[in-house]
Order: sequence, then structure tokens, then C-alpha cells
Amino acid sequence: MSSRESGKKLPHVTTRKLREMKGQGEKIAMLTCYDYTTARILDRSGVDILLVGDSASNVFSGHDTTLPITIEEMIYHAKAVVRGVQAETSRAMVIIDMPFMSYQLSSEEALRNAGMIMKDNECDAVKLEGGKVIADTVKRITDVGIPVMGHLGLTPQSIYKFGSYKVRAREEKEAEELLRDAALLEKAGAFAVVLEKIPADLAAKVTESISIPTIGIGAGCGCDGQVLVINDMLGLNTEFHPRFVRKYADLDTVVHDAVSRYVEDVRKGDFPTERESY
Repeated sequence: MSSRESGKKLPHVTTRKLREMKGQGEKIAMLTCYDYTTARILDRSGVDILLVGDSASNVFSGHDTTLPITIEEMIYHAKAVVRGVQAETSRAMVIIDMPFMSYQLSSEEALRNAGMIMKDNECDAVKLEGGKVIADTVKRITDVGIPVMGHLGLTPQSIYKFGSYKVRAREEKEAEELLRDAALLEKAGAFAVVLEKIPADLAAKVTESISIPTIGIGAGCGCDGQVLVINDMLGLNTEFHPRFVRKYADLDTVVHDAVSRYVEDVRKGDFPTERESY
């Protein structure tokens, strides 16, 4: 039951709340979101975290990778999502992906860009990809009070380095490195970490080894929570069929059928009727 249905206003999800959820074994539900209307629906549906993902580069703008999206475009999407949450229950935490090359050059530039994202959007946190190589940057950002979510495993901003979207950390050496990176991110001040497309047993091991929550995507059920791209789970993306995506709707068919009926009614002169006119 959503907060709207129960008539009870639930408190805003915070980093402290997420730690409590991990401690109590309560799973965390997270989805990507890129616009005002969807944010309103997701917030009143009880989603804990809305991630304004750089996946907007793919599903919103049509790029092959996440790399082309700019910080200005991310801020545009973030503002819309925050307004949507504020228009509803104001419960969901809103996290913004820092896009490619907005934090890799230096800790100082990363801090400046993270601060700009937080100030412009009234969001709750930022998310960065990487482990040891960005640990100092994560510490620099968190030291001034900006919450940071980490991201390990398959990191889409490094796709050209990997060369494919295959499962990461199957080999022992990479698995050990990922475990170390998770510990480093926690030590640097990250409040949570996304684990993308890694073996389920490794994800469970990481989850047990750190005190901050883990959010899985293609990483099995042993994580503290799960995240999916909203377009994938609603069946709006018909070309993408990874095994970790569960389709909860087939909106591609629903929208196609609705638009087809609209076009037919317009062409036949059946829309608008006298009742639908002034």
C-alpha cells in the first residue's frame, strides 16, 4: 500500500534510513527516473530511491552509451525529478549520476561539479563510478557534506575500456579487487554502493563485508536492495533483454495500441465528438 492510499505521510528516505534498512534486513527498492510525471508516480508508489541515471543518455536521448550526456543535461533531468517528488509525498531519496568526465580529472573539479549538482537541484546525493582510482575524490566530496553513492562491477562509463557488457569479476583477481574497492569506498565515506552485473555469490560476499548498503543490478538477491532502469522494467525498451531485467508491464504494446486507436479515430472523424468539443 502506498502512502497516498494509507493517508499517512512517510518520512523522507535518508542515508541514515538506508543504513537502518540494511541493519534490519529490509530490502531497498531503487529505480531510475528522468522526468517530473514519472517521479510523481514512483514516489507515491513507495520507491525508496530515484536515481537520475546517466542512462538517460541511452533511453531518453538515444545514444549507444552513457558517455555523451553532459552535466547540464543531467541537471535538467534532476530538476524535473526533484519537483516531481516534492509534488507528491517527498519520500523518495533522489540521487544524481555524475556524468563522464565531470569527476575524473581532479578531486577539485569533482567537488565543484558535485556542489553545483546539489545546489541546483536540491537533490540528496550524487553517484560516481569506480573504486580505488576515485576513492580520494569520494573522500574529498563527502568531507564537505555531500553524500556519495559508489558503483562497482560493470561501470558503463568505462565500457570502451571493458570492450563489452559481459559480467565482471568472474576471475579471482578481479573479484578480490572489487572486494577491496568496496571497502575503500566505505572508508572514503560512501553511504552505499551499486554492484552491477557481477556473480551473485561475490555480491553477497561484498554485502556481508561492508556496513553500508549494496544495491544490485544483475548481481543476485544477496544485495541489500535492487535497481532497474525504469524503461526496461516497464517494457518500453523492446531491444534490450538481459536476464536480470524482469518486465512488470508491456507498455510498448499498450502505448502502440492506444496511439493506433487515436490515429484511426482522428482519420475517421470519430475524434473529437460533440461531447468532447466546446
